[in-house]
Amino acid sequence: MPDQTHGVGVFLELRKRLQTGLLIVGKGVASSPADVTVTAGDSSFSVRTPGGELSFALPAGVALEQGSCIPTPAGDSCGEELHFRLRLSIAENSKEDASDSMMETLRAKETYCFHCQGCMTRLLEDRVFKRVLPLPNGNWNALVDDWCCHPDPFAKKLLPRAEDCLLGDTFLLVARDDSCEETLTQEMNPVGAEDGQDPKKPCRRLALISCKSCSSVLGEAVAPETLKLYITQVVVESAFGDRKLEATPNRSLFLERTIAARLLQLSNSLSTFHFSVQTPDEKAFLLLWLLNSDSITASVAQVRDGGESSVSSATRALKVLYTACSDAGSQQRDIVASWEVNAIGHPVVLPLNVCEELQRVIDKSNSTLPASMRRMRSYEVAYLRL
Repeated sequence: MPDQTHGVGVFLELRKRLQTGLLIVGKGVASSPADVTVTAGDSSFSVRTPGGELSFALPAGVALEQGSCIPTPAGDSCGEELHFRLRLSIAENSKEDASDSMMETLRAKETYCFHCQGCMTRLLEDRVFKRVLPLPNGNWNALVDDWCCHPDPFAKKLLPRAEDCLLGDTFLLVARDDSCEETLTQEMNPVGAEDGQDPKKPCRRLALISCKSCSSVLGEAVAPETLKLYITQVVVESAFGDRKLEATPNRSLFLERTIAARLLQLSNSLSTFHFSVQTPDEKAFLLLWLLNSDSITASVAQVRDGGESSVSSATRALKVLYTACSDAGSQQRDIVASWEVNAIGHPVVLPLNVCEELQRVIDKSNSTLPASMRRMRSYEVAYLRL
């Protein structure tokens, strides 16, 4: 759980598929429903309270039905919140924004440059791939072990050729070239059960690959001539001469959107909603349950005093239930044990420090939600922006 939580000012969640919405206003902003006035506009609407007026910009094709905002009970445990239900109007030609994640944009016979996400140093120059191919998903080797009564016939590693790019769930496999010596460093690092208590997961060593400029860990050397680069650690851009990226993307936002886009892609392609975020030694770190993929959210902690007007943009987001595997609570331990016994959760492997970053991002999202929305049964609730 996050160490601190914040009182709600105004919180909005819209559901495109259901064409409904929920508006929550803290009683520090308005003391009764009569103090709240909602007016609809073209792809926007405004909330007026005694503290001021707040306008929400909505995605194209999404609009609030005029006069549809009605108060609804908030429940006995939500004495500091006012709840309102909304109805939406969705244009027939309204489409979801296309994802710009690298997993969907990488194409064969295009030229790309790889940058360190931490400092935007150019790592790999003008790579042209003859083939961009997906790898088998997740724990395919474990499935082979379950189905085969003889040694794994597919034990040989799937490695890229010189002009290949192989796409895993959370990483890219590319061939190493001479230019890597100028931009990358390599260091051996132990990973696994060092105490030897678990013979199935003996201590092993990973050849970690880092950016020479800022020392950020980017991935691993899975073979002498092969780099494994995690999608959360690199920025891949089409190469246009000497064009340079203007600024370093915000780390938390980049991580949030990268993971959210990837979870949505995996959910759509594998028809699964449960994900186990794991470290490279296959140790579960976070359990994520993708609840909604059609949410549009916005949150404002405080409404300006003095009648001033402010604008907030509502953005697409995934609504997830989550639990941290390190949580000491008995209910959380039962959840983790149930997921492990029943093999629930498609594995999403990330470096340990990235798992920790992701938990901080999710905990921060949870801490900014209204009190009535922070928990669902034994899970915590968070939104990951797309």
